[in-house]
Amino acid sequence: MTTNDTARLGHLFAEIINGRDLSRFAEIVAPDYVNHNPYAAPGLDGVIDVFGAILAGVPDLVVTAEDVFVSEDGSRAVGRYRYEGTHTGNFMGNPETGSAFTMRSIDIWRVEDGKFVEHWDEINTLDIFTQVGAVEMKQASAA
Repeated sequence: MTTNDTARLGHLFAEIINGRDLSRFAEIVAPDYVNHNPYAAPGLDGVIDVFGAILAGVPDLVVTAEDVFVSEDGSRAVGRYRYEGTHTGNFMGNPETGSAFTMRSIDIWRVEDGKFVEHWDEINTLDIFTQVGAVEMKQASAA
């Protein structure tokens, strides 16, 4: 697999979410996918389930691939993504608020035979919950 092919996987990730045809994840995710995200079950079905739940809570979600980097041998992809949408349904156990939010993630995938086989990510869920009003942030007071 070339580095261009691996980079294409990182862009397809956003394209699939934006296209709302989650069955297309089968094009880029191996059936026995290992996901180190605590919100997602393992395997291809886990990916489809978690993004189905996200889209149910944020049906206007738009994902933008801001950067996709690939290791020299094409075995790893790193993507920096921006997620924007409006919280109009149940989202991660929080009832709709009608609030818009922007979130960013950094995702790292291991690639074998042209598909993602393992995944790690960093997502600031506190930022999402604060923007939609599920968590109130208190400002620190000056001493």
